[in-house]
Amino acid sequence: MAFAKQTNVDAVTSQSEVKRLLDLDTTPWYKRPNLRALYFTLIPAALGCEMTSGYDGSILNGLQAVEPWIQYFNTPKGAILGAMSAAFSIGAVIALPIVPYCNDRVGRKHSITIGSVIIVIGAIIQTASVNLGMFIAARIILGLGIPFCIGGASQLIAELTYPRHTAVLNGLFNESWYAGSIVAAGVTLGTFSRPDNWSWRIPSLLQLLPSILQLIFIWWVPESPRWLVSRDRSDEAFEILVKYHAEGDRDSALVRAEFEEIQTTVRAEIENSKRRWVELVQTPGNRKRTLIAACVGLFSQWSGNGLTSYYLAKVLTTVGITDKRVQNQVNLGLSCWNLVTGCTGAFLTKVLRRRTQYLIAFIGMMIVFACWTGASADFAQTKNKNAAGAVVAMIFIYYMFYTVMHPLTYIYITEVFPFVIRAKGLGVTQTFTRGAAAFNTFVNPIALDALQWKYYIVYVVWLGVEALIIFFLYPETKGPTLEELSRLFEDENPMTKGHMDLERQASVDDKPATTIEEVAKA
Repeated sequence: MAFAKQTNVDAVTSQSEVKRLLDLDTTPWYKRPNLRALYFTLIPAALGCEMTSGYDGSILNGLQAVEPWIQYFNTPKGAILGAMSAAFSIGAVIALPIVPYCNDRVGRKHSITIGSVIIVIGAIIQTASVNLGMFIAARIILGLGIPFCIGGASQLIAELTYPRHTAVLNGLFNESWYAGSIVAAGVTLGTFSRPDNWSWRIPSLLQLLPSILQLIFIWWVPESPRWLVSRDRSDEAFEILVKYHAEGDRDSALVRAEFEEIQTTVRAEIENSKRRWVELVQTPGNRKRTLIAACVGLFSQWSGNGLTSYYLAKVLTTVGITDKRVQNQVNLGLSCWNLVTGCTGAFLTKVLRRRTQYLIAFIGMMIVFACWTGASADFAQTKNKNAAGAVVAMIFIYYMFYTVMHPLTYIYITEVFPFVIRAKGLGVTQTFTRGAAAFNTFVNPIALDALQWKYYIVYVVWLGVEALIIFFLYPETKGPTLEELSRLFEDENPMTKGHMDLERQASVDDKPATTIEEVAKA
């Protein structure tokens, strides 16, 4: 069964040349001028994508405690409030079928550009909203832009950065969600006391700031070398690797090995692929990858986090915390806590295996959610203020475990999928992420109104189911390079057969390639 694949990394490769050379290189990134410059431009160009998504999640929490917003939209609740919250995810689901084609055709870099422009337009319309319909339409437009940004940024980080730094940077990329959440919580708390409609229009307008940062810095970021190779622009790809992975040393053994591995793998995948969606289910290996992508997306939203991401005010109300300012203060404090624990989770990817990190997170969430449910039940029966305090504490502890898992989302998917279908794999994950979020944001307020604390029992049971699925389905991926991991399911996936043939052919020549021309012929 799949749990036996805990040692799959050993089956994929014993010790590749790239891995061997990486182990010999101990120079930190901050002592490499070119790599340092890359990260200083890539971080604002890429992290803004998840900041926008986090800002959106927190702003709806904050606005539900802003009186002018409540009055302007006639006290939205139940299905109306659910529709307002779900509109962002609905827009993302609408865009997702075309996002992989955009990522593969215009490149990772300019997918971010396209998404950022759409988000700026949506933020302006949301700020200028004069009725409920216009507000919901603006949120749909905001949702349309986010998959282009996230798909492009997560792949650009995975395919461009120095291999040893990729997991941490992709983890920090996902955790920037909480940086956006902090900004939104702080802004809504700051404008909370305004008596006019600018108390909600200012936070709406500021949602465009992360995208403005992306549109400024993206022009200094190079394109993915793997994408360039796939578009027959190998010379450009080689120069990027030389500049950023070897500080300009064209004779670097690491760059030669990386480039040869990328060339061989991407060429073989393209030769064995028609680049259609159906490829995701044509082979046993790809079907397993697609199922994992669906689970990663679904579990990221259906683990109880949807309750506090959009409806923290309602959750706090169920335990007697009704003061609007206090609700906004808890919202801001939780966002700060999540950023700290999330960044810690991102750095844990350097020391923990992927399966271990996932299982710690989901088992921990299940236990804490059970305690959260018990404390909520106690308050409902006794009105005990200590039980209310316990619920707030459990929310913070729950998120400590959630953010252990959260950084892995895009790390794991980029590792599981080979280059040629990576954009589509990320599309599957985002589809299930946004679909689950849309369902949750629509259903949660209705269920909370109807069932109160009893609704939490559903999540306790479901978290146990998720932990079991992870244990039996998820393979281990920590260690090998992206090209080595493309053979993770090679026994079941004929797509990589050409890759193996080319690799064997390349090994015939004993003389190592020393120039880009020789590497290209290997």
